[in-house]
Amino acid sequence: MDNAAYLSLSRLSGLRKEMDAVANNLANMTTTGFRREGIVFAEVIRALPIEGGSVSMTEARIRRTDLQTGGMERTGGRFDLAIDGEGFFLIGAEEGLRLTRAGAFRADAAGQLVTAAGETVMDAGGAPVQLPPDARESLIEADGAVLADGREVGRVALVNVADTSTLTRMDGVRFNFEGDLEPADGTIAQGFVEGSNVSPVAEMSRMIDVHRAYEMGQALLDREDERVREAVRTLGRPV
Repeated sequence: MDNAAYLSLSRLSGLRKEMDAVANNLANMTTTGFRREGIVFAEVIRALPIEGGSVSMTEARIRRTDLQTGGMERTGGRFDLAIDGEGFFLIGAEEGLRLTRAGAFRADAAGQLVTAAGETVMDAGGAPVQLPPDARESLIEADGAVLADGREVGRVALVNVADTSTLTRMDGVRFNFEGDLEPADGTIAQGFVEGSNVSPVAEMSRMIDVHRAYEMGQALLDREDERVREAVRTLGRPV
């Protein structure tokens, strides 16, 4: 296989990964707290076995998460929380502490505030947010203070990381982090959740662009294959 074919295949491989990301974004455009993902193409220079020779190829090696805020949706849910501005909720998963902006929470049988998957919502000290089982009224204020029948019983952590580039995407709504956490400047709205930040129109437009680029790359590969076949047939003819 010659250089033109390698170049085309490297491009097609990257476009396939980007199409997978676009399809996943569209599938989660109604998922609470979902963050859109994109692909960044990098140029890779490879040396050729000739003096001064090289070839430039593409590689989709970087996956970038869009942390832009999604729209707030009113639910009226007692423990539904949305972040207005910067910050993340701190949750305790089986793998350790994680960050999320998906605030569709509930109280479990023990009175702990948990996610839909049963992961514990934490306070700033890394302890579970606990509600009295017999509380008749619960209020969560903008600063995260949890009031049960008018008495503060805990505080939902609203945190951030100094460098968001260190966040590692676990899935569309949960993130691993490195380094220390710091208080965030956002506020909490009770009775709301934050929707996905996926724009269906933009994603559909991107899907069309990727599909067209893939077709062009496939056509180039087909033409190159035919060129090689024709060269073989020509060289194989008796003189």
